Amino acid sequence: MTQAVKSTNQEHINNPDTLQTYYHPLPFVLESGESLPELRITYHTFGKLNAKADNIVWVTHALTANSDPTQWWPGLVGDNELVNPEDHFIICANILGSCYGTTGPRDFNPENGERYLTNFPDFTIRDIVRAHELLRRHLGIEKIYLGLGGSMGGQQLMEWAIESPELFENLCILATGAQSTPWGIAFRAAQRMAMEADPSFFSSSPNGGKKGAEAARAMAMISYRTREAFNSSQQDDNETKDNFRADSYQRYQGLKLSQRFDARTYYILSKAMDTHNVGRGRGSVAKALSLVKARTLVLGIQGDLLFANEEQEHLASHIPGAQLEIIPSHYGHDGFLIEAPAISKSLDQFLKQ
Repeated sequence: MTQAVKSTNQEHINNPDTLQTYYHPLPFVLESGESLPELRITYHTFGKLNAKADNIVWVTHALTANSDPTQWWPGLVGDNELVNPEDHFIICANILGSCYGTTGPRDFNPENGERYLTNFPDFTIRDIVRAHELLRRHLGIEKIYLGLGGSMGGQQLMEWAIESPELFENLCILATGAQSTPWGIAFRAAQRMAMEADPSFFSSSPNGGKKGAEAARAMAMISYRTREAFNSSQQDDNETKDNFRADSYQRYQGLKLSQRFDARTYYILSKAMDTHNVGRGRGSVAKALSLVKARTLVLGIQGDLLFANEEQEHLASHIPGAQLEIIPSHYGHDGFLIEAPAISKSLDQFLKQ
């Protein structure tokens, strides 16, 4: 196996399990041609590198998550889970545009001293991956045992494994596709329209856009779950004429997101998801996927409205040697988080082969 970490950078990877920061003081050029004057990347590490340096697991997070997968992926990542700090050195970085520490819309533009807010430049999934590359090189990592990510996290892993075919030994990509579909783009466009309808979204307030973000999140929940899930969990009695459970649930989910997440970040990250297309500039999607060299497990979620199982089937048919499994679930797209025990079992079997 290729040496996974350069010995000169060992000090960077034995830090305690706390949020860490890497500063890139040079301009970060985006795929659009625009650039950020500098870039800050915040990330978590858990566990320690073993003697052979072959236990690195890099987790890529989804749209509104953060760099601590032990918070949002219980049953798969954490103490006593399949991916755990006792056996693995786990890395997860807050993505470009994040409101959790990596450079994003809430930050101040050093060129004019004002917050970026809605003026933050558009970026792509490939730009997010190139930021990951900066952190990888900073840490001195040359080989990753397992790349693990779902939804937007899976988009990142596909781009990364295509751009750096020798980097990953194993991949597990969940509830995702090779390119954003018109169906998915339409969902996200409607959410952005809701944010644009909130006048405070375009204000100079760093907390602007909260009401619009609440409405956008409520829309998103419809694509994250299934008709059956809503009908079974939000049923009212025969006498109900107002304050329906489904209404209250949607409002609660919107409020919960707006209290922990930034509206401009939500907006710009949804646009980044729209850009996902591994075939862009590579001839075709099929040609791009054929470049992947890692052993790959593709997992779909039964009933996923956002990333239909046909998309995972397409991935598995074009990534050389990929294995495909559809995880039974009543939760739709959110099953990639909720069905963690079943995912853990499938991944464990795959890694032991």
